[in-house]
Amino acid sequence: MAVRSAAKSRSEQKPRSTSINKLLKNPRVPFALALLFADAILVALIIAYVPYTKIDWDAYMSQVTGFVEGERDYGNLKGDTGPLVYPAGFLYIYSALQYVTGGQVYPAQILFGLLYIVNLGIVLSIYVKTNLVPWWVLSLLVLSKRVHSIFVLRLFNDCFAMTLLHAAMFFLLKQKWHLGLIIFSGAVSVKMNVLLYAPPLLILMLQAMDVFGVISALAGAAVVQILLGLPFLLMHPIPYLSRAFNLGRVFIHFWSVNFKFVSEPIFVSREFAIALLVAHLGLLTAFAHYRWCRHDGGLPSLLQRRIADLSSFSIKKFYTTSSTLKLLKTEYIATTMFVGNFIGIVCARSLHYQFYSWYFYSFPYLLWKTPFPTFMRLILFAAVELCWNVYPSNGYSSVLLFLVHLVVLGGLWTASPGSPYADQTNNRSTTRKKQK
Repeated sequence: MAVRSAAKSRSEQKPRSTSINKLLKNPRVPFALALLFADAILVALIIAYVPYTKIDWDAYMSQVTGFVEGERDYGNLKGDTGPLVYPAGFLYIYSALQYVTGGQVYPAQILFGLLYIVNLGIVLSIYVKTNLVPWWVLSLLVLSKRVHSIFVLRLFNDCFAMTLLHAAMFFLLKQKWHLGLIIFSGAVSVKMNVLLYAPPLLILMLQAMDVFGVISALAGAAVVQILLGLPFLLMHPIPYLSRAFNLGRVFIHFWSVNFKFVSEPIFVSREFAIALLVAHLGLLTAFAHYRWCRHDGGLPSLLQRRIADLSSFSIKKFYTTSSTLKLLKTEYIATTMFVGNFIGIVCARSLHYQFYSWYFYSFPYLLWKTPFPTFMRLILFAAVELCWNVYPSNGYSSVLLFLVHLVVLGGLWTASPGSPYADQTNNRSTTRKKQK
């Protein structure tokens, strides 16, 4: 009996040691760890020697002070830069920061430095798992002067939103759709830009799960939003919903990095906003139909199959039956999410300097999805980084940024979509419990 137990123990340990050896033999893994360590030192030096830039931190502290003191009307939560325009998750995170740091900048910078390293670690794990780019390309992820500044010299809430988004993607790559949706909803509760990832995420869920799985995953995400916003929804729902989820905000022309070459009257006009929205929806539809859903017979075909699932819907079936789960390729999941977000970036009316964090970490990945030669990819990367470090932005830098975005988007369109499914012949069924 003891011999059998020892043999079983050795058989269990062998696959584990084999997996560890494979990881260590992959040059991406040790290189990623080295980058993480080196960048941690760089972040510490930046915090120690580069002066902090006062922008939004005081405004954030003013807004959360009102919340901590009991104010639940979003119309009365204001700071130096104006009224609060972020969902409730922002308040909880920055209230905790205020409690831990006493509202002081230096300890907050240390916490944001740790956040930067955590986010970078998650992003590196995504790159290693997708196995798309050469190992040396990972170094591009630590070369942005602007992104370091956004995290540890500006302390923007974009940093928390994107870290949570990348954490959600980490679990989505593992096909943990329900958990991924919950974390994704948490990211949305910090800043609404995360919703740019929602359309491609919905396509992925429709491909991976039947309609019952999609509904339950979306319900979990909705519950997160309701619970986080409950103190405001119960007392002052209209101010909360209108301010925290305002899709019609008009940004100041001076701070635009991407459309500075457009005159201010056109920039703030309703017609310009509608044109960009139409372009955004049109590009999403085109990519969804001709690229993401190509192997499903197109977007209408995929939607028809999921709508057909509703004909057999019942509450009992929703809770008791297993949900068909198709395994999607890891690279396909990451590509669809990153491209969907990038389309939103291209069509955004205004990109402020902190918005660079919305897509910087996906940009090297996107460049290596295009058919361009390596030297051209590096030139495009350098051009984007240059544009984001021109302050204040001008017509020339914004035109260059816009053109680079269009070139990359064109390259992504011409890239072969490939099959989204890990094994077309193996559509395994799994219980909802396992999906979660």
